[in-house]
Amino acid sequence: MDKIALIVDSACDLSLETIKEKNIKLLPLRVSYSHGEYKDKIDITADEIYNNLEKEVPKTSLPSTEDLEKILVSLEEEGYTHVIAVTISSGLSGTFNSIRLTLEDHPKLISHVFDTKILAMPEGIVALEVANLIQEGKSFNEIVELLPTIRKNIIGYFTINTLEYLIKGGRIGKVAGTIGDILNLKPIVTVDNDGVYYTVCKARGRKQSISKLTSLLKEALAESPCKVWVLHGGVLDEAKTFLESLKGLDNIVSLDISQISPALGVHGGPGLLGLAIQKVM
Repeated sequence: MDKIALIVDSACDLSLETIKEKNIKLLPLRVSYSHGEYKDKIDITADEIYNNLEKEVPKTSLPSTEDLEKILVSLEEEGYTHVIAVTISSGLSGTFNSIRLTLEDHPKLISHVFDTKILAMPEGIVALEVANLIQEGKSFNEIVELLPTIRKNIIGYFTINTLEYLIKGGRIGKVAGTIGDILNLKPIVTVDNDGVYYTVCKARGRKQSISKLTSLLKEALAESPCKVWVLHGGVLDEAKTFLESLKGLDNIVSLDISQISPALGVHGGPGLLGLAIQKVM
């Protein structure tokens, strides 16, 4: 019988409580300041990053090979036969390739590394579905076959107050040139089929950008029932207000709030607000 382990990077935005409950192995990205390096979600919180952005914008980097090696060795010692790794988009990070290469040195573990082509809670939703399938006793091959279908029904959108942090982090993708500070234009951003940021539409001001997010959600809800998460970067009160405004919409199966992980917060900056949407087919 397959004994399957699930590995996710910390960009998935799952809470540490959920990660523990679902027996998921967390591989933290790294956040580096001039005074030292921190493991994402382990040694540093998103709020700590937001509170210090004016003093210093840290750099982010891949999970360490040493951390991954420790996980893989422990899995071998615990008798795991298979590994599924769910990763942040390869268009935004080298994490996918790093995990894939490291697993090649562990032939005892039959593995599949899945590039979600997304990030944040949308990536986390993929991981949650895999964790549930493992708990249900599905085989490794069954889960691997289901992954593209799971991913197809998930999308995320977000709006930000400024492109400053995406630009500094080199994560601008195809969003460049879409915001006009003078006109107070705010982009609504998602990722394309290559897993790179691009602008879906623009809105004038914060109120209109939130209205655009709601419109995009309504389009999804018109197609099928959906599970919905409100995403935020250091603006919990605003996220709660946004969530309340969505409660009257038809076809919402569940509604929750998710905070952007520390490493992602570096690039989005304070004030990020968004949606993760999973169609329930």
